Amino acid sequence: MQQPMIVLNTQKREEKRKAQLSNIHAAKAVANIIRTCLGPRAMLKMLMSQMAGIVLTNDGNAILREIDVSHPAAKNMIELARSQDEQVGDGTTSVIVLAGEVMSIAEPFIKKNIHPKVIVGAFYQALDHALEILPTLATKFDPSDDDKLKMVVRNAIGTKFLSKYEDQMGGIAIDAIRIIDRKVNNVREIDIKKLIRFQKIMGGEIEDSYLLKGAVLEKDVLHSQMNRRIENPRVLLMDVSIDYEKGESQTNIEIMNDEDFQRMLQIEEEYIKDMVEKIAKFKPDLVITEKGCSDLAQHYFFKHGITTLRRLRISDSNRIAKVTGATCVNRVDMIKEEDLGTKCKLFEVRKIGDSYYAFLDECEEPEACTIILRGPNKDIVNEIERNLMDGLKALKNVLLEPLLLPGGGATEMSLSQKLNEKAMSIKGIEQLPYRALSGAFEILPRTLIQNCGGKTMKVLTKLRAKHANGENKNWGINGLTGELADMSELNVWDSYSVKVQIIKSAIESSCMLLRIDEILSGKSKKEK
Repeated sequence: MQQPMIVLNTQKREEKRKAQLSNIHAAKAVANIIRTCLGPRAMLKMLMSQMAGIVLTNDGNAILREIDVSHPAAKNMIELARSQDEQVGDGTTSVIVLAGEVMSIAEPFIKKNIHPKVIVGAFYQALDHALEILPTLATKFDPSDDDKLKMVVRNAIGTKFLSKYEDQMGGIAIDAIRIIDRKVNNVREIDIKKLIRFQKIMGGEIEDSYLLKGAVLEKDVLHSQMNRRIENPRVLLMDVSIDYEKGESQTNIEIMNDEDFQRMLQIEEEYIKDMVEKIAKFKPDLVITEKGCSDLAQHYFFKHGITTLRRLRISDSNRIAKVTGATCVNRVDMIKEEDLGTKCKLFEVRKIGDSYYAFLDECEEPEACTIILRGPNKDIVNEIERNLMDGLKALKNVLLEPLLLPGGGATEMSLSQKLNEKAMSIKGIEQLPYRALSGAFEILPRTLIQNCGGKTMKVLTKLRAKHANGENKNWGINGLTGELADMSELNVWDSYSVKVQIIKSAIESSCMLLRIDEILSGKSKKEK
């Protein structure tokens, strides 16, 4: 009899059904963690990081980003939430809950030895049909109506911490999006990450937060007697070190007498003075450089009545260029009159708490902006930033694709009913997983009812009856009471692009995990 041959020297190995069931259980475990974070009655999670920091949030992506998991399928689910956040900025909790349910309904078929390829084929077929049904449920949206935009923001942050301040924050989000909304080569572009900055200032009340049509830097002027308030400043933006240039490598200087040493110092002084004179020739009121500025240069700038700031981040420099109209200059010899920014109407340094902040305010036609966030402590201000970012991304989605779908689980229930009807036309064994997937969409309205403490089976049965004839497509779950309600009357709508991304990501990710038939764990570095 032939002896068994060991080919793979792996630390851990799971095969076929065991690997698939392991992936299913891991996905269900991750979904169960954040299921209670769905809807306006969502619970908060307190997360303690390895650095002893504390995060309080009900944002799905923020929660999963902080937890530590070892199972590869669980890590895949966490990546799914991160991908959803990057793509559309909303629906991170929904996509994980739906993906967990899709994996859960596949478990009985795996146990009955139905081949995963059959299950996956049925799921993909159902996905194609769902994407065909969604446009028939959508409602067109007028992006020029500010009241409709406020409704979109309210729906995005209504389940979050900021729900009490939705009117104020909605106005801030709409004004900010209007500023950065522009066309580049006939393509509409809304770049939230680059053009909107959140400046978090501890202290004060949440109501003190506001939108600044300009830029703010956590900087003070370099010289104590420089002007801290300038109206209509001429701004010069530079990427130049205003100091004597040192040798790039080691430099040796041989000095024969004391006069040579004095002359060397004098040359350095003349070099810096010459740089400042070239800059002062253009009569700027404010010079901002990304690099350093020596004490001697500060003295000469003060003599010319020029206020100076130094050591900026590149992102801040780009934002200042957008709001002032200045062009960043890389050499003093290259400065031109048109490089100076004149769109800013007020430069002012203000002391807030123990810190100094330089404000470039009242800018004409700014292409970037800053949102000043105030709050009693760091945790609350961070949560405000996360919530407001969700609102901004929701606005971006409806402006780029002006379609809305009814919220409160109404869209999912309509999909469930229509796919269940379509399952009749599916022949063969694929009909079973297809029909099961149609029922998986009910997990979102069911979770909304559970999080309200409502009677799940009773309310869900009523909702099925409402959608049975296909006429009540806007009926869903009132997230506050757990009862049935018409979403068009409550003005609860979801972005079309977010809903499409949730369904596609959840089903495609689940199919990928179901196609895994073996989990191999390699050697650690120590064993190698």
